[in-house]
Amino acid sequence: MSAAPTDTPLLHTPLHALHLELNAKMVPFAGYAMPVQYPTGIMTEHRQCRASAALFDVSHMGQVRLVGADAAAALETLVPQDIVDLPVMKQRYAFFTNAAGGLRDDLMVTRREDDLFLVVNAACKAADLQHLITHIGHRCQVVPLPDRALLALQGPLAVEALARLNPGVARLGFMSGGHFGLAHADCFITRSGYTGEDGFEISVPAEHATSLARALLAQPEVEAAGLGARDTLRLEAGLCLYGHDIGETTTPVEAGLTWAIQKVRRPDGARAGHYPGADAIGAQLTRGAPSKRVGLVGLERTPVREGAELVDGHGHVIGQVTSGTVGPTVGLPIAMGYLQIDHAIAGGEVWAQVRGKRVPMKVAPLPFAAHRYFRG
Repeated sequence: MSAAPTDTPLLHTPLHALHLELNAKMVPFAGYAMPVQYPTGIMTEHRQCRASAALFDVSHMGQVRLVGADAAAALETLVPQDIVDLPVMKQRYAFFTNAAGGLRDDLMVTRREDDLFLVVNAACKAADLQHLITHIGHRCQVVPLPDRALLALQGPLAVEALARLNPGVARLGFMSGGHFGLAHADCFITRSGYTGEDGFEISVPAEHATSLARALLAQPEVEAAGLGARDTLRLEAGLCLYGHDIGETTTPVEAGLTWAIQKVRRPDGARAGHYPGADAIGAQLTRGAPSKRVGLVGLERTPVREGAELVDGHGHVIGQVTSGTVGPTVGLPIAMGYLQIDHAIAGGEVWAQVRGKRVPMKVAPLPFAAHRYFRG
C-alpha cells in the first residue's frame, strides 16, 4: 500500500472520529488518514470477514456520476468494456486504458435509471476525474460526489446484518445494485466487494455515515476491519491492487483481466476498438502477451513480499513479485507476480530472491481462497 508524503496534510473520511473512538491504528494512505487495523489485529479482522461480517471504511475512494443520454457510449471511448448494453441496476468491472494499452485505473460502473455510477481508486480519482472531463465532458455531465461516504460490509453473514436494517437488500444478486433506506439515510447499495466474500458496498451521504456505521457495528455479526485485512483478503481472492499488481505499464492481457473485456468490444466484435490502446490490446488478445500475472505459493515458510525478483533454476531473472503475504486463511506464504509467458505454467517451480536467499515457490492457480459471491 502506498503512503502519502508525510509533509502533506492528510484528509479525513467522514468516519475519522469513529476510527479514533475505536482505537484504530491510523496510517497515511492515498492522501487520507486511514485505519490499518483495530486493537484485535489484522489476523482477527481477516478471519472475522471470512467467518462472519466485517465493516470497512472505503470513503477515500472516488464516487462519480456520468449524466446524459450519451454517457454510456461516451464512456466506451475510454474503456474496453460493454457499457452500452449494461442493464439498469447492473454493475461491471472496468478499466481506463492508455495509448500503449496500459491500465490508467480500474473501476466499478453501475448503470442506474438516470446515470452511470462510477467508483474509482483513491490515488487516481483526481486524475480520473480530469480524464473524464477532458475526453467526454462535452458528451455528458461528469459529477463528482465528494459529499458521499462509502462503506463495505463483507462476509458470509453480511446479508443477515444488513437485512435487519432493510430486508430488501437480500434480493440483490452479485454485481447488482439498488436504492435503499438504511438507518434514516438514502443509500445506493451494490452487492459486490474486494474480499472474495459475499457482501455489499454502500454509498451514503457523508452526514449519515457515522450513524449508519454505528448501526451496522451494533449487529452481532459485524466488527470493524482496516486496510491491513482488506489487503490480505483481496490477495487471497486473487484480486489486483492498482499501483502494485496493475498499472500504466501492464496490459489487461498480461494482468489476466481479459474476462472483463466483453466479446462485443474485442477484435471482430460489433463495437471493437475505439478506446485508448485498442490496437495494442487487440494484438495481445489475438496473439498473446509476453508475460502473465500468476499466483505463487511458497514451498517454505519464508514470506515473499512485493518487489522480490523471480528467477529460474539457472538464476536468470524471469519476473517479479507484485504482492505477497502469509495468507491467514490458506496458512501459507502466497504472492502474485508476473512471469515470462513460457514460465507461467501452473505447477512450475520458480525461486524468489529474498535478502540474498533463493526461496522456492510454485506457480498456482488463482484465487488462493475460493470466491463465495452470492449469485442468486
